[in-house]
Amino acid sequence: MIPVFIGIFYVSDATLSLHHKHLFSALLFAFAAITDWLDGYLARSLNQTSAFGAFLDPVADKLMVAAALIVLVNLTYVDALIAFIIIGREIAISALREWMAQLGSSKSVAVSMIGKLKTTFQMIAILLLLYHEPLGAFQTHVIGTVLIYFAALLTLWSMVYYLMLAMPQITQKTRE
Repeated sequence: MIPVFIGIFYVSDATLSLHHKHLFSALLFAFAAITDWLDGYLARSLNQTSAFGAFLDPVADKLMVAAALIVLVNLTYVDALIAFIIIGREIAISALREWMAQLGSSKSVAVSMIGKLKTTFQMIAILLLLYHEPLGAFQTHVIGTVLIYFAALLTLWSMVYYLMLAMPQITQKTRE
């Protein structure tokens, strides 16, 4: 879905108005988020998980979020620093998880509640910022902006949390 999502913003304004770009990108992002959650829920509840799915699913999620953030920065709906914090954390924690898996300690940096909370706020914020238009008295861009800043704080908090969890293995390996 990522190429279609990005492609929406390359269609000429004469073909697709900004209102429709907002609407279609928000709907596509919401569809991707909902189907991702449903896929994960069904895989776990039906015990239909695989190593390939466990690897690919988070990569696809991170790429979709990064694509959305880059689009939002390009539209000047999100500050580049916020996008950098969120994308940078995803890369850093992915690398940390890969390294911990090589050490046989991947469980020590498994997804936590703060990570899930961060993801929830991030997804809602991105959705609101993509739509960017008022829904009656509900100012999606204002609420989305507040939520993306909150998501960035949770992003930093969760990164520190995961680094602290991994610190015993990190210090042990650096001593060896």
